[in-house]
Amino acid sequence: MSAHPIGSATLSFGLVSVPVKMFSTGEASAAISFNWLHKKDGSRLKQQYVCAKDGAKVEKDEMVKGYEFSKGQYVIFTPEELKSLEEKSTNAIEVAEFVPAKQVDRVFVEKSYFLGPDKGGERAYRLLTEALKQTGRVAVGQYAARGKQYVVSVRPEQDGLVMEQLRYANEVRRIDDVPIPKVDVKKPELTLAVQLVEQASSEAFKPENYEDNVRKRVLEQIQRKVEGKEITEEPAEAPKTQIIDLMEALKASLKTKGGAGGSERKPAKRVEQKPGAKVAAAPAAKRKVGGARG
Repeated sequence: MSAHPIGSATLSFGLVSVPVKMFSTGEASAAISFNWLHKKDGSRLKQQYVCAKDGAKVEKDEMVKGYEFSKGQYVIFTPEELKSLEEKSTNAIEVAEFVPAKQVDRVFVEKSYFLGPDKGGERAYRLLTEALKQTGRVAVGQYAARGKQYVVSVRPEQDGLVMEQLRYANEVRRIDDVPIPKVDVKKPELTLAVQLVEQASSEAFKPENYEDNVRKRVLEQIQRKVEGKEITEEPAEAPKTQIIDLMEALKASLKTKGGAGGSERKPAKRVEQKPGAKVAAAPAAKRKVGGARG
């Protein structure tokens, strides 16, 4: 099934303009959310805004937006003023420079989009893709959309292009900010650690091997509640002996089949009702109290 574009833009480098279509690089699973209900009768609760000064309930048409420039001091903006502050959405990806791909640290990447050629841009699109491949560089520039201006990079991916929305420099923290004490690494420990890594190594990352087991379990238990059944609990694992000695921990890990990946571990069994056991009866009539979203 072919992907559907979520927008269009013009990618410009030098005097060359490439009309492109933007596509999402993935589809996030809908988050499981729970609604707040009145414990007394199960009715949905509504959110209200209350004035912090007099406690009065404030309706939406009485609200204004303000910026706190000092503790408790605000400047108020009208909707028109806020609109005038927004960046004009030109949907133009303006390339400012081409830098070595390795120079764009992964901590800067916030989200990504696939770019495909739009009508009339096929030749220039392919030309840019091949040029980036041969030079080992990525295009870096800015993109204006949705009232904001973003810094982006465009890199080749197989026969296409991927645009990555980057964080600005003042939005990124450095690993240097993390307190990491200096500790000497002992050669025997390093040897065992390398063996452990090699034992649990794979030649390729296969994302299909990973599943959101928490989401799956929550959905299963929600269905049980809908059916009027009690939620079953996962049996708690027996506490494992804590190994303080690093060498002993490494040796124990190497003895474990599958290494650190844990791919051989079997999932815990669910607690099921025994035949003849009493089960809480489902309510005779149930009233729907809301969907899965807040």
